[in-house]
Amino acid sequence: MLFYDLAALGAASCWALSSIIGATPSRQLGSFGFTRIRLSLLTLLLGGFALASGSWQMLNGSQLALLAGSSLTGIFLGDTLMFAAMNRIGPRRTGLLFATHSVFSVSLGVLLLSERLSLAAAGGSLLVFAGVLCAIAFGRRDSQQHHGEHSQGLKLGVALALTAALCQALGTFLAKPVMAAGIDPVAANGLRIAVSCGAHWLLWASGNRHARLQSPLAPRLFGQTVLNGLIGQGVGMTLVMLALKGGNVATVGMLSAMTPVMILPMLWAVMGQRPPALAWLGAAASVAGSMLIVLR
Repeated sequence: MLFYDLAALGAASCWALSSIIGATPSRQLGSFGFTRIRLSLLTLLLGGFALASGSWQMLNGSQLALLAGSSLTGIFLGDTLMFAAMNRIGPRRTGLLFATHSVFSVSLGVLLLSERLSLAAAGGSLLVFAGVLCAIAFGRRDSQQHHGEHSQGLKLGVALALTAALCQALGTFLAKPVMAAGIDPVAANGLRIAVSCGAHWLLWASGNRHARLQSPLAPRLFGQTVLNGLIGQGVGMTLVMLALKGGNVATVGMLSAMTPVMILPMLWAVMGQRPPALAWLGAAASVAGSMLIVLR
C-alpha cells in the first residue's frame, strides 16, 4: 500500500506545480479554451501511447464505459469547472472549496464500495482535511493579495468549485474498478483524456461562446499551457490511476487532496514571500495525517 499512497502524494505535488503554471493561461484564454488546448496535446501523446502499446485492447465494454464516465465527470467537468471557479473567486477560495473532493471521495468509497478505514487512517484523514483547510485559509498574508483574489460572481464561483470537487471524486470513484483489474495506468489516463478532449471539441463545434479562446494564443501562453498539461494531467493523473490500482478510493482521494499544502513551499520559492505561521501549522497537521494514513 505504501507505493500506491506515495503515488497519490506525487499526484498532489504535480497538481500543485501545475496550478501555479496554469493560473495565467487559464485566466487569459478562458477555462474551456485552455483545457481544450492542453487535452488535445495530451491526447496525441498519451492516446498515441495507448494505441501503440495495445493495452487498451484489454478493456471490455463495461470498463470502457466506466473510463468514459470517469473522464467526463473528472476531467471534462471537474477540471474545467475548477478553473472556471478560479477565474471568478481566485485560487485561494477555489482551493478551499475544491479540497472537499477528499470528503466526497471518502464518502463514496465507504458508502458504495464498502471500503473501511482503520482508526489510524480515519484520524489521519481528519488531520489531512483540517490541515488542508487551514493551509488554504491562512496561506496568504493580507499584504499578499493575489491579483485574482477579487470576487466576480461569488455565489456562482462557490457553486462551480463545489461541483468541480464532486466531479473529481466521481471521476476517481468510476475509475477504481477498472484500475483494480490491472489496466496500465498510462493507457487508462490516455483514454480518459482522449474522451474528454473529444467532448471539448464537440462543445467548440457547437458554437458555444464559452468554448472560444478569450484571447490570442501567444507563444508564452501556449508554452505555459503545454507545461501545465504535461505535469498536471499527464504525470499527475497517471499517478492517480496508478494509486487506484492498489489503493482504495478513500485514501487516494484524501492523499491527493494535499495539493494546497504542497503548494506552500512552491509559492514561497516563486514569489519570495513566506506564508504565515498558521499556514505552516496546517501543513504540519496534514503531513502528520498523511503519515498516519501511509503507515497504517
